[in-house]
Amino acid sequence: MELKRVVVTGLGAITPLGNDVDTTWANAQAGVSGAGPITHFDASLFKTQFACEVKDFKPEEHFDRKKARQLDLYAQYALVAARQAVTDAGLEEAPEGTVDKNRIGVIVAAGIGGLHTFEEEAGYYAMNSDKGPKYNPFFIPKMIADIASGHISMEYGYHGPNYGVVSACASSNNAIIDAFNLIRLGKADAILTGGAEAAIYPAGVGGFNSMHALSTRNDSPKTASRPFSKSRDGFVIGEGAAVLVLEEMEHAIARGAKIYAEVAGGGLSADAYHITATHPEGLGAVLAMTNALEDAGMKPADIDYINVHGTSTPVGDISEVKALVKVFGDDLKNINISSTKSMTGHLLGATGAVEALFSIKAVQDDIVPPTINHEPDDCDEEIDYSLNFTFDKAQKRTVRAALSNAFGFGGHNATVIVKKFEK
Repeated sequence: MELKRVVVTGLGAITPLGNDVDTTWANAQAGVSGAGPITHFDASLFKTQFACEVKDFKPEEHFDRKKARQLDLYAQYALVAARQAVTDAGLEEAPEGTVDKNRIGVIVAAGIGGLHTFEEEAGYYAMNSDKGPKYNPFFIPKMIADIASGHISMEYGYHGPNYGVVSACASSNNAIIDAFNLIRLGKADAILTGGAEAAIYPAGVGGFNSMHALSTRNDSPKTASRPFSKSRDGFVIGEGAAVLVLEEMEHAIARGAKIYAEVAGGGLSADAYHITATHPEGLGAVLAMTNALEDAGMKPADIDYINVHGTSTPVGDISEVKALVKVFGDDLKNINISSTKSMTGHLLGATGAVEALFSIKAVQDDIVPPTINHEPDDCDEEIDYSLNFTFDKAQKRTVRAALSNAFGFGGHNATVIVKKFEK
């Protein structure tokens, strides 16, 4: 069968760089760090006392009291980002007869889900077990990682494919690829997709600290996320959400929708190596990127920008660079490389969606956002700095196509490619 073409018609975001797409993108271009001292809880006794939090988010501005009680913070972020995306796409204002809500789906991912809800409820029982169990009736539906998709569908009456995806930090790239495939197979006209996460709480920070995964640069939070630098000492945990509206091309054109970019392909793989560490030679990353290029019918030379997973961990950054060299070879010197996690931190299950959004904006605006916090004398001997790393400042260039990587605990790898739309 002939596969349908899939385009991006709506964007929504709430991130450590801003509570909407325009602010987030402007700050990414400007090289702003979203890091600062943790405010969600008292982190004074933790090894890591900083994070990339969403700023000035007030639930009461978005939800009535009853609704807010039903939503973990991660789902609140997801709903706010989804509302922005739906408005941006004009789905609710589309001409009569051009949108069938039975064919609009929602696939919004989370790597963890309602961690704060779980921590609060389980903590109560652990401390009050002599009184018998006493749980909030919203405990389970607030905690589960698929519930954001459910709430979004209920808000808009979208009856199409609806579920969550969980593949750790690859989750929202997996969600985007699922949405892309369902639409091009004709199973839906449009799908809201992306990811959300809110794990900056004691269990999240403490759990990652115990694994020695987080940076402990408490004296300088804004410079702590420093991908590809020798002095990197772990990732900076972030939070937020990004939601994209993917739509079948002819459907979008018929209703007069604006089109940001086209989704060209997606690739999936597994490292089959370790529960948390990436394959040291980047085997899974190579497969995911190769599969994505093949799916898109593209050659390495067709890519102009790579938004790498680039978490600022000692092992992960090296293995990803090795994978890039294997896939792109000599073409890599003409491709801009950057890690926007240097600014947003690592949003876990939401990170792929935020970075897909940055890739879409890079294609739309012909601007490559930078990797910040790299110093010329802080070079790792295992990284080839003759590659086209975009350090410190955004770069203006034609971006015909962008590739975005996301890798997760368990060895999950997911790569998305977006390109300029040409009818």
